[in-house]
Order: sequence, then C-alpha cells, then structure tokens
Amino acid sequence: MKATVVIPNLNGAGWLKDSIESVWAQTMQDFELIVIDNASTDESLEIARSYRDRPNYTLIENDRNTGFSYAVNQGIRAAQGEYVALFNNDAFAEPDWLENLIAAAEADPKIFAVSSLMIRHFERHLADDAGDYVTLLGFACKRGDGLRWERYLTPCRTFSACGGAALYRKSILDEIGLFDENFFAYYEDVDISWRANSMGYRNVYCPTAKCYHIAGATTGAVRYNPFKSIQSGRNSILLPYKNMPLLMLLLNLPFLVAGYLLKVVMFRLKGFGGYYGQGFKEALKVIPKLEKPKFRWKNLPNYIYVEGCLIVGLFQYVVYRAQRALKIT
Repeated sequence: MKATVVIPNLNGAGWLKDSIESVWAQTMQDFELIVIDNASTDESLEIARSYRDRPNYTLIENDRNTGFSYAVNQGIRAAQGEYVALFNNDAFAEPDWLENLIAAAEADPKIFAVSSLMIRHFERHLADDAGDYVTLLGFACKRGDGLRWERYLTPCRTFSACGGAALYRKSILDEIGLFDENFFAYYEDVDISWRANSMGYRNVYCPTAKCYHIAGATTGAVRYNPFKSIQSGRNSILLPYKNMPLLMLLLNLPFLVAGYLLKVVMFRLKGFGGYYGQGFKEALKVIPKLEKPKFRWKNLPNYIYVEGCLIVGLFQYVVYRAQRALKIT
C-alpha cells in the first residue's frame, strides 16, 4: 500500500464528515484511512463509526483525550503504507492533494516530510500555512499565515512541515522515532522535523498539495486562550532544549531568553500571562523525561544548517511582522 492517511479527532462533529469525504475523493486511491478518536462526546464518534464497513478503513477509539502526538503515533504504528499523511479533522483536501504530496516525496529518498499549502477555509484568498520555520528567539512560526496564498507557489525546502496536513516517509519515522508524546499539542511537528534536519534528512513544501483549514476548531479558533497559552509556554522551552546540542544551546541562550521575555510581555498584554507562566512551570517538570538526541560529530554539517535556518528565520519573522503591521497581504 502506498500511503496511510491518519486523522485524529476530538469532538469534530461540525466538520469531520466533510474532512473524511475529501480524503475518500482523492485521485490517488492506493491508501488506507485511519481515524483516531480521543473520547469524543459529540456526534463525531458516530460519524467516524459510520465508515466501518468501508474497505481500507480503521477506527481506533480511545477512552480519554490522549493529545495529538499519542493519537497520531497510534495511527503510524498501525499504518501499512509506505508514507503516512497526517490530516486534521478540520481540514478539507483538494482531490489531487495526496497524489501531489507523494510525487514531491518521491523526488528524493532523503525527503522526510512534505508540507501542504494550507489555505484558510473561511478566507480563501489567504494562506494558513506554507511550511513552518523557527527563529533564534525560539519562536516556531507558520510561513505565510494571513498573507495571500499566491505568494507561495514555488516548491522549496522548509524547516518543518505542519502536521495538520503533511506527508511523512515511514521508513525514516522508523529510524528517527515517532512524535514525542511529551508534546501534548503544538510544536510536536516542528520537533520531529528538527530531529530529521539534524540527521541529514530534508523537509520540503509542495504548493500543489492544497487543502483548506478551519484552524483551531478543536482547541479554540481564537489566537489566545488558556489551553494554547499553556502549551505555547511549555513547548517553546522543550523544543530548543531537546533539539539543540549543548554548545548550540549556550550560543543561542541570550536570543532564547530575549524571545521568552518578549512572549511574556505579549501574553500579559493579551491577559494570558499567568497561563503562559504555568506552561513554563510544566516544562521544568517535563524536561527530565525528554529523550535528548545524542550529539554526533558526523551530524555537524546538519547542526550548522539548522543554526543557519534559525538565523534566517529571525529575518523572516521580522519581515512578516512588518507586513502584518502595514496590513500587507
């Protein structure tokens, strides 16, 4: 089997059916679909169950909300496909979405992840995500968020693929490990892409793999809320600590501290400073549990590449903030 599509679901009654139907409508039909339900209490569980008689369909029902990473790892472990595509329950794919992702991945066996062009579902002239990047300040950012998607029609290498609609090569997942379940939600996709970069694999962006995304339908559509604030504070600490070798961490520490202070101010101004601080406290408890990759001299060129990406990412972020301030789309 060529591919496995994995959809994690939590109370997605308003959009799950359309999401699943968009997957079944793909031009490339050599795939299976696995839905992981995290103890939904609305009608979405019955929607997921309604497909059980369909070939190449599996439903895994959890008795609790396990978080994104745990759920998609269940799907990956059960997957029979050569590739695994993760797809949010509030995303809707164009018919050639999967075909184009696979074509992009097959251009080079060193490609680990392929990111989709995610377009805002309710503002179809604007991008939601065109690949993710990280800055020296420790910010993980969505490339193109809120800008016209026509700006992002060129395939390119990207630091990370957004796990809301991305394809992963399963053989490399088997080698580098699955999603880190210490990241309950958010940044787990950046973490695994960073791990791949450090080991010499590539992540790319495929602009012809289009889908439409509601964004935040499960965790809250607003940019700031208690849950997102806690996860942001928590995982923004875990991400660089886990993935930076000691020397890189020490070199970047002043920039990271500056970034955290800036975030504290931003979250306080929005009224969520306490929740962001709570995330910091949770991070301190999680750090001892992290499995930090071992430093390897053979990966030195890859670490240098990552450092370059962080520097470039800072300039990308400054340009992006200027565009938003000037209301340029």
